[in-house]
Amino acid sequence: MDLLPKHSDGGLARAPKLWRPRRVVITRSALTWAHGREIAARAALLGSEVLELATDRVTLPKSSDERAAYKTAKSTLAIVVAPPGKRRLQPIPPSADWRFDLAEGCHAHCQYCYLAGSLAGAPITRVYANVEEILAGLADYVGQGSVTSASEARAQEGTTFEASCYADPLGVEHLTGSLSEAVRFFGAWEAPVQLRFTTKFDGVEPLLGLAHGRRVRVRMSVNAAPLIRFEGGTSALADRLTALGRLARDGYRVGLTVAPIQPIDGWREAYHALFAQVATELQGIADLDLTAELITHRFTPKSKAVLQGWYPGTVLDLDEQRRSRKLTKFGSTKFVYPAPLMREMRDTLSAMLDQQLPSARLLYWT
Repeated sequence: MDLLPKHSDGGLARAPKLWRPRRVVITRSALTWAHGREIAARAALLGSEVLELATDRVTLPKSSDERAAYKTAKSTLAIVVAPPGKRRLQPIPPSADWRFDLAEGCHAHCQYCYLAGSLAGAPITRVYANVEEILAGLADYVGQGSVTSASEARAQEGTTFEASCYADPLGVEHLTGSLSEAVRFFGAWEAPVQLRFTTKFDGVEPLLGLAHGRRVRVRMSVNAAPLIRFEGGTSALADRLTALGRLARDGYRVGLTVAPIQPIDGWREAYHALFAQVATELQGIADLDLTAELITHRFTPKSKAVLQGWYPGTVLDLDEQRRSRKLTKFGSTKFVYPAPLMREMRDTLSAMLDQQLPSARLLYWT
């Protein structure tokens, strides 16, 4: 295990900046689970105010100030129990066969956060106390699914389970320990399965040295350096890449989630520099298993309204006139880049990936 992680330039990486929620609430049902009580105890040790609720209802103080309400929600952690409906898995193409959740919501402040249009209510981070019950239900889905289970090209991944659809589980791992539980669970699971998650954080120490059995793929969410300014409250890009290298050296399968790709001024040079930085960090790693997922920026009318409410001073490009309008599979509207620009970005970035990271397998472009 690397006790003193270093960047690829030889300098020491900063110690991970761990989130300390200002207020932690634990519901009546979550208190019946040892895991839930352990999360509350960790939060208390960090100095968070911990409140035990008499019911399972999580509410925030009413406020007519939208900015104040947002700040209160973003600094609140709720320890709850995932009900049966939340434990019924949903397909999550093109990433994986199935989605399961260890948490919901995120404390970071990404100005292009896709959760803004996906989750209802105040942006509280909720973590689940019944992790043992959640993991026990995964076995029913092995051998099923429409992504890796049904794909000849990705069949070697087995049945894939995505744990970061509605949360960044590593960002709260110092509080929950839930991701470590999942890694150990998959590591001991003698079946063709794979745990997948993506993160913008670098606090990987709890995962190093775990018996993951090469059944876990950790993808680091990265972007061109000028766009990282939109990702408030996350780890610096260099620290993320150092963390990715540490995981790869510990035998984890790793990946890049390049998202959300945007054609900013100088985008070709910026993404070229990103891939070069990744190549430097991962060079010389034995048995490197690296994938890449390339995801362009898109938004819905709902997510645009929410994000502009959260970040009224943002300079993020949300101009609908410069986008193409498409319908989702649910019949709602989303705005994507025009087809000629999409082709240009796809061809350019795919070629860069082939040139600078030839061992990487491109899983999809969207």
